Amino acid sequence: MNFDAVVFDMDGVIFDSEKKVVECWQVVAEKYNIEEIEEACSACLGLNREATKEYFLGRYGEDFPYEEYKTEMSNLFHERYGNGKIPVKQGVQEILDSLRKNGKKVALATSTRKAVVVDELKAAGLYDFFDAIVCGDMVDKSKPAPDIFLRACECLGVNPDDAFAIEDSYNGVRSACGAGMRTIKVPDLAPATVEMRGLAEVVLPNLCEVMEYLGLER
Repeated sequence: MNFDAVVFDMDGVIFDSEKKVVECWQVVAEKYNIEEIEEACSACLGLNREATKEYFLGRYGEDFPYEEYKTEMSNLFHERYGNGKIPVKQGVQEILDSLRKNGKKVALATSTRKAVVVDELKAAGLYDFFDAIVCGDMVDKSKPAPDIFLRACECLGVNPDDAFAIEDSYNGVRSACGAGMRTIKVPDLAPATVEMRGLAEVVLPNLCEVMEYLGLER
């Protein structure tokens, strides 16, 4: 299969972190009687910090103490899963190794802030696999806008239609497709809907299946 690069999302694709974030939000929600926190978390998959805050205030009211609750959730998350304790998804090491061996360029396009991204990748020993890293605080518009994937392709020096995007969230798939990339959805918390199957080139269950689809050797 002819392609020049692969651009990965991070949370839910590289790290099995989205379930852990929801778990920590559930603790905070129970403490402060926040209703339907799972639905709120699901709606924010793929969004950056500012867009997530905007959603929470729209859902729970302008007086909702989002920053206070978010800080408490983040502290709990780092207490439980910091220092390299976030589980890595199945097939991550294998696909990154194979892409490097096959001379393909690799980038990360994540809505998470750069400082957090660098720390988590380095703790997992994955930082050096990426030729470019574009984070949520490096672009003006969050996913589902295509900006972050367009910037990643620009940093790699490849055309978007010559690159694959690996995404799990609805907003991420919309973003990558909007950038004109060949998009593979690997579901995590967000199952493949009719819309997602129409947008994505293919839906695959894990990164091992992605390797086979791309014709990469293990």
